[in-house]
Amino acid sequence: MSGSKLPVGTCLDMCPAAERVQREKERRLHRFEVAPGYRGDQPRADPQRVVKEYSRPAAGKIRPPPSQLRPPSVLLATVRYLASEVAERTDASPAEVASFVADRLRAVRLDLALQSAGDAEVALVLEAALAVLLAVVARLGPDTAHSPADLMLLQAQVQESFGSLRRCYALGGGPHHRQAAFQGLFLLYNLGSVEALHEVLQLPAALRSCPALCTVLAVDSAFREGNTARLFRLLRTLPYLQSCAVWCHVGRARRGALARLSRALSTPKGQTLPLSFLVHLLALDGPEEARDLCQAHGLPLDGQERVVFLRGHYTEEGLLPAGTCQVLVGSKLGGRTLEEVVMAEEEDEAVDRPKSPV
Repeated sequence: MSGSKLPVGTCLDMCPAAERVQREKERRLHRFEVAPGYRGDQPRADPQRVVKEYSRPAAGKIRPPPSQLRPPSVLLATVRYLASEVAERTDASPAEVASFVADRLRAVRLDLALQSAGDAEVALVLEAALAVLLAVVARLGPDTAHSPADLMLLQAQVQESFGSLRRCYALGGGPHHRQAAFQGLFLLYNLGSVEALHEVLQLPAALRSCPALCTVLAVDSAFREGNTARLFRLLRTLPYLQSCAVWCHVGRARRGALARLSRALSTPKGQTLPLSFLVHLLALDGPEEARDLCQAHGLPLDGQERVVFLRGHYTEEGLLPAGTCQVLVGSKLGGRTLEEVVMAEEEDEAVDRPKSPV
């Protein structure tokens, strides 16, 4: 990255003027980018809202000139804008927000790759971009499969983002201030992966001994061992970004826990268990979510407060969404904005965390 003969970007807007004009002419503006209050037949672009969209580099295509590339400071400001003004929108579905943000962040990464920049600057932009992407993906609801956002594509982009950032860490002089936290995010997002665990264990000992990474390694261990109580106790203590990263594994962890309970408690006549126990054990958002979880697995209810474990009734049909995860994810913001979390040099957790893994 540094020391290469690549150009340095000179575009000081979130979107180059030429692209903004062309997209306005071709009616390719997203509604998030249209000037507020405009009611004409052809939407007008708001220069303060239009963000450069991703365009795949074609083989043999001439590299864009510096005037079409945003320097790291502008890229960081663009990420902050996406975090504060787009990711927090309440007039659009989480799927629409995620689709827009993911595309614009992909363009941010491409601009970085096509220019010369210092390793520290690149790491700062990539960290912020990855944090925003993790957050908007974690906010997707259970109906994602029926929305415009392609969950598989979004997940692939998260992995691409981790790849870009981890290559930056490997090539740069470092150490980077938030490297341990983001290496931990990588393992949480790939929880249970032997390859991811191996890569993290190859990190320098000083990095692995950081408290944030030690806690993540404890989470991975509990997940592998099927230690439900320890796993969800640790998940409750994770700060917001870490909770966003592990969100995609929560549904599978809960299913595994319910399967183990079914094997242990099921009898021909049935044994009952209070739903409140499941709410606490699995860090569910309340009794209603516990009832939905049990019924989705064929377990009958005894009234509204207890589940019955009958032999032969437990079943697994399809993939389970993680649910809203207000307890495990949403509540962790602690009154802060996403921009505050993303741009924090060190995330000040709003929850009490143990000093060492339990």
